[in-house]
Amino acid sequence: MNNKKPWLQIENATIYRENYKVFDRLCLSVEPGQHTAILGPNGAGKSTLLKLVTRELYPVVADDAWVSIMGSTRPLLSDIRTKIGMVSQDLQNNYFNHVTGLDIVISGLHGSVGLWKHQEITREQTIAAAQILAELGIEHLADKRYREMSTGQQRFCLLGRAIVHMPDHYILDEPTSGLDLRATFEYLDRIRKLAQQGKTLLLVTHHIHEIPPEVERVVFLKNGRLTEDGEKPALLTNNALSDLFDTPIELEQRNGFYQAFPKH
Repeated sequence: MNNKKPWLQIENATIYRENYKVFDRLCLSVEPGQHTAILGPNGAGKSTLLKLVTRELYPVVADDAWVSIMGSTRPLLSDIRTKIGMVSQDLQNNYFNHVTGLDIVISGLHGSVGLWKHQEITREQTIAAAQILAELGIEHLADKRYREMSTGQQRFCLLGRAIVHMPDHYILDEPTSGLDLRATFEYLDRIRKLAQQGKTLLLVTHHIHEIPPEVERVVFLKNGRLTEDGEKPALLTNNALSDLFDTPIELEQRNGFYQAFPKH
């Protein structure tokens, strides 16, 4: 008998962005330890789903509609920011340009985007952030300004920000976007270690190669609807992905990773 309660539960959520209805009574549940990939093409609603989880968007009020995060339908934003590790394209695009690599990681302990004058930075926090930079092999970025970093360097610093407070849950939005091959492999290796340590991964992407072997559940998102939900081997097939992306696709699988190719 499974007594686990979902760490994320979305029930009958109808979401509008301006006057456009993105989701109509969306339902999704993710249990602790249930590594899940939300896979879909551009325009499917992935960014809206992320904003729903981070409380940037709210569902239309209805008696049978709610979003529960870590067991609460009214979680504090501070809890979301410090108990869920987040790496997203929006966060990367909107981060303050003047902060250093060390500042970025420390800000994860405060749940803030950058650091502010009113925040008290302790010696322990500085040491913890420096250790994370060293673990990720990017200690040379400690004093480098965000605006001076490459896309890959920014992404690794944001990963450090996500893991410095050691949360149990991680939301990763197209985590290897903009990375070269070496950085992609290193990034995926770090993500795999988080999963192996018992952390829960929620991966949102349209890149098949980003789905690590530890992710066993795949959910298809298309045109604002969850069209499929099941175990990875059942969904990552030529026919299923060709339907999802509306183009002929041929898959290859090696060592638990998948790669998509155009079907001739």
